[in-house]
This record gives sequence, C-alpha cells and structure tokens, in this order.
Amino acid sequence: MYSKHVKPFTPEKAKEIIMCLQQPAVFYNMVFDWPAQHWTAKHLSEVLHGKQIRFRMGTKSTDTAPQFETACNYVEATLEEFLSWNSDQSSISGAFRDYDHSKFWAYADYKYFVSLFEDKTDIFQDVIWSDFGFPGRNGQESTLWIGSLGAHTPCHLDTYGCNLVFQVQGRKRWHLFPPEDTPFLYPTRIPYEESSVFSKINVVNPDLKRFPQFRKARRHMVTLSPGQVLFVPRHWWHYVESIDPVTVSINSWIELEEDHQTRVEEAITRMLVCALKTAENPHNTRAWLNPTELEETSHEINCHYLNGAISAFFNHYGTSEVVETQALRTNREYTIKEELNMHSHVGVEQAGGHNLSSETVKQEAASPFGLDLVPVTPSSEEPSSERGGIFENDGEDFVSKNGKSFGKRQRMMSESENAVVEQIASDRTVAVSQTFVSTDDLLDCLVNPQVTRIVAQLLIQGRST
Repeated sequence: MYSKHVKPFTPEKAKEIIMCLQQPAVFYNMVFDWPAQHWTAKHLSEVLHGKQIRFRMGTKSTDTAPQFETACNYVEATLEEFLSWNSDQSSISGAFRDYDHSKFWAYADYKYFVSLFEDKTDIFQDVIWSDFGFPGRNGQESTLWIGSLGAHTPCHLDTYGCNLVFQVQGRKRWHLFPPEDTPFLYPTRIPYEESSVFSKINVVNPDLKRFPQFRKARRHMVTLSPGQVLFVPRHWWHYVESIDPVTVSINSWIELEEDHQTRVEEAITRMLVCALKTAENPHNTRAWLNPTELEETSHEINCHYLNGAISAFFNHYGTSEVVETQALRTNREYTIKEELNMHSHVGVEQAGGHNLSSETVKQEAASPFGLDLVPVTPSSEEPSSERGGIFENDGEDFVSKNGKSFGKRQRMMSESENAVVEQIASDRTVAVSQTFVSTDDLLDCLVNPQVTRIVAQLLIQGRST
C-alpha cells in the first residue's frame, strides 16, 4: 500500500500510461491534494457569487430515443437557484419554476473554466493535471459539469484527443463502447457539433427492432466516485449519467498526434453538413445545429476552415513520405493497440487465479494495472428491468484456441467490416417498399467516420504530390 501522501504514479509514468493505454481505466489516489477536490456545488455557488449559468433541462423518461441537446429546453440560473430547486422545495420560484423536480433533471455541462471564472483566474491552479504528466495544464484547459439526478449526455464519441475526468461530488455511471464497435452504435452527425459523433441509440433503453446491430456492441461500465479519475481513450463511445442528487466533475481533453488528420476529417464533415442542411432549410438551424456550436457556418468560412486544417497538417508533418506514413498508421492504429491491450487484459484476468505460468507473471509485471489503476472491463451486469437484460455476459469473453487467447473484440472485427452497410439498411424498418431518402440519411453515409477518414487521406495525398 502507498502512503496517502505519496502518489502511486509519477507524472512521467502516468503520462506513459495515458499515451499507451487503449482501454478505459480508473486512477486512484492521484488527486487527494488537489484544492479542487473541495469543489462541491455549494462551494462553487459561493465562489461564483450569483453568476448566471445556462442549465440544460431534460425529462426523466424511459423513451427509446436519445435526448439530444437540440430537443432540450434551457434556463439561465445561479447555482443557488439550482440547489434550491434540487432540494425539491415546493415554493420554488425563478428560473426553474416551470420544471417539476420529480419530472426533470438539470445539467450545467461544457462549462469552460476560462469563461466561467474569467474574473477569478487564480482558481485555475486548483486543478493540477501536471500530476498526470502534462506540465502547465490546469483549470484553464478544463471543463466543469454540474448535474442533478438523471442528468446525462447522449452516447457519443469525441473525435479529438483522449479524456481525463476527475469526479468531485456525487457519482456518475459511465457506459463505454470501444472504437471498433462504431458501426453497431449507428453514428450520426445530426445534431452537428464539431468533435462529437452521436449515436442514434439510447443505450440505456435501446430500440433493438430499429437498431438490431447494437446487440453486438460490447458495453463497459464503471461507476466513478469522488476522488477518482477516469481515463477515456481516443474514440471510445460514452454515455454518462448522474446517479446521485448532485454531481460535479472536471475534465480535460488531451491532444494527440492523430488529431492533425482528425481536424481535416472534421472540416470535411462541417462543410458537407452545413452545405446540405442549410440548402434544405436555411432558417431552421436550431433543428440540426447543436446549441454548443455557435460559430458561423457559411460555405466560404467552411472552405477556409478546411484549407486551414490541411495546411496545419502539412506544417506539422512536412514531407509527403511522412504524410503517407501517417495515413497508413491511422488505418492500422486500432488493430495494433487493441492486440497489445488484449494481452495486458488477459494478464490481469489471469492474475486472479492460481498456478500462474512464468509468462503470465511477466505479463502481470508489465501491466500498469493494480490497486491504483483499475481497468474498465466488458460488463456482465444486467441492465435494469425496463432495459430488457439484453447485455448479459454470454460467458465467451475469452476462449482458448491452440494455446492462444481470443476475445469477442477480435471475433467481431470481421463482422464490423460489413456493419456500416447493415446499419444503413436496418434503419429502413417501416416497409421494404419505402424509398424516401432524407438529407439526414444521405449525411449518415457521407460523413460516416470511416468515410471521412478515407476522404481526408485522399485529400492529403492529393495535396502532397
């Protein structure tokens, strides 16, 4: 055991883990001395001195459709008003007066420290991401999330970087799915927000008749408690729900080398979505543009954005040889890293047994997992009754064949190659004769993450010759 005054990982070791690990994991005993550990909602309400914050209001329903931000109402309120409303005071007035606490949840999400604490910049130092190997990174590069029971984000993946999440108050339940399960999550860019690919599925209450491929997705679940830090690797899908009356968390997205090409992919997506949706109805942006996406969307600006992303890519990589190498590496990155992580995971699973072989001992010694870093593994937990219990583990996570261990992840790879086409086809559930194709149907194909990756590589290669 470590002394509570000594952190289990040096900044250098923590960064090495973050840069190499491709499986979600929870860090323990790394933030016990952060001043931000005391940032309860009540404390923040005193620090912010009645500052108005925008809360997203959602319904406590069991609908099978996701509650996208475009369909939510918003209120401007102080944290004091939020806490009063959240205590279920019957005489509540003010911003929350139209929202019955028993039927609604409130979420102050995506609150960037820079704008929230613009006149209290000293508070940035209360968050010390340098402990994870990122010198100088603090609250200035962080985002604050404050929610009530039931508050959640729709299932999505972040196209940029990886994610570190520090839980301050209350607990949040994370539902995570690996990148190669993307076809099974039915990705969409409507609503549009740069860097967010949404799933059409409400993963806690899925419509399996409409989205049958979701049965193949491998859910990983973890409940994050105060004082813990969750590492979310690049392109892992996540649905996050508050399971306590008040939750507060702080996150920071860590830039990665792969982001240079991703910016080109995001620029392509932006141009196509904006061109088609504004052509469809230029006066109805609220229906498809996420409330967090406030920038201009004209074609001229989007062209400039795309050219800037490609120029930045070449400024970073330089020669055409490096460009080609990067393109190949992007295509192969998941396969190689997932193989490495599968072996690490097998070592951890076996470590709980007896009669360990010398090879297993070596694997365990090389693994970063232990008391202070716990992997988030595929879930065998059966969801609540209204969810149908369809995610019960079938007992075949790891099978032996010719002395080697193979997981569902490897067996699913061949299926996912065709799943994009199956995904699109399975959306047509009303009638076989239905031929109407909407703008959104077309966009789901054009800006599918796998498609934009190929288009970006073609654009880059074309500019490099």
